[in-house]
Amino acid sequence: MTTTTSAADQTVAALGFDDIIGRIHQFAPRIRERVQEIEDQRRLPTDLVDGLRQCGVFRAAMPAEWGGPELTSMEQISLVEELGKIDGSVAWCAMIGMDSGIYAGYLRPDVARTVYPRLDMITAGFVLPVGQAHELDGSYRVDGYWRFGSGCTHADWIVGGCNLFRDGELVLGAHGGPIWLLVLAPPSAFTINDNWHTTGLAGTGSCDYTVRGLSVPAEHVFAFDQPFRDSALHRGGVDTITRKMSGVPLGVARAAIDYVRELAEGRVDYPDTPWKQSRRIRIAMGECEMRLAVARSAVYSSVEAQWKRLVANEPMTRQERATAALARYYAFRAARDITESLYDLVGGDAVYRDRTPLDRYLRDMTTACQHFVGQHRIIELAGQLLLGEEPDIPLI
Repeated sequence: MTTTTSAADQTVAALGFDDIIGRIHQFAPRIRERVQEIEDQRRLPTDLVDGLRQCGVFRAAMPAEWGGPELTSMEQISLVEELGKIDGSVAWCAMIGMDSGIYAGYLRPDVARTVYPRLDMITAGFVLPVGQAHELDGSYRVDGYWRFGSGCTHADWIVGGCNLFRDGELVLGAHGGPIWLLVLAPPSAFTINDNWHTTGLAGTGSCDYTVRGLSVPAEHVFAFDQPFRDSALHRGGVDTITRKMSGVPLGVARAAIDYVRELAEGRVDYPDTPWKQSRRIRIAMGECEMRLAVARSAVYSSVEAQWKRLVANEPMTRQERATAALARYYAFRAARDITESLYDLVGGDAVYRDRTPLDRYLRDMTTACQHFVGQHRIIELAGQLLLGEEPDIPLI
């Protein structure tokens, strides 16, 4: 199947997982030679975004009936993981941008094809309901200030999480809490604040964005519990968009370990002990590899268990939801611990950004762990599930 294309968004006959991974491998050298530029610009350069489009990265979740690959959650994690081995900011932006195919399933089919006329389109935004969507006749008036709009500097569409208001009053759902909606609008509708000056993930362009009095047609407003499309990717609610996040830390940690293993080939401890013969180095490398293996196994096994439920159209158990959330949390924390351990292992050279990538790896994982999925609160919410209660925050 061939889709409509533009010069910057070349799409060809349907791509599968192996095709996209193969293109990423071919594109990787171009990314690696630009990592400092990515950090300096605090966003992805336009030509690299176009290159990622041509790789098919952003079509990962696009519906099969459109000619999209509709990758499983495990495949999406693996795709992000592969990018994480190259650069954390690129992987993060890809992980966010590929949600276009997810959002498409929450729009009326004819609207979805109008919103996403090409497969390689990018959607960015902050989904938690910090904005207000005031219900009108056939539209919504939207006010909001959202933070962490990763990828908003190169997106085709931006979403914003909102609570529903009617006649100036907050509307509560049958569950007793506010009704959570997402509004979808073009980037030109928002004011993007160029304030992304951060410790790590510096190239993600995760700027704040705001809007006041924006009119959004009702067909561009949706809820995670009301998909139009019945597919495994649309049966998991908001967890569908967080499930693949583990790919970023797994990829960055893998890159850090591989870098130090290569470094060990020619490095010598004072006065004359080769690293490969050093007990200290051997133990450190073994421990890092062990932590990554445990984290990776937990992520993939827990997501596979979820996926089997979703394919069978069965509800996930609280145990499965808790296990997946904890595995995701652990992947973030383990990756930060691994990069910090290797940073310490390399010592003084690690502080020089032009000598090793370890400084960037550590900063990226320090910042990534500040995302909600990597925060200690996840353990409490998982504990609620394990004790038979629903979490107060519907993110796991």
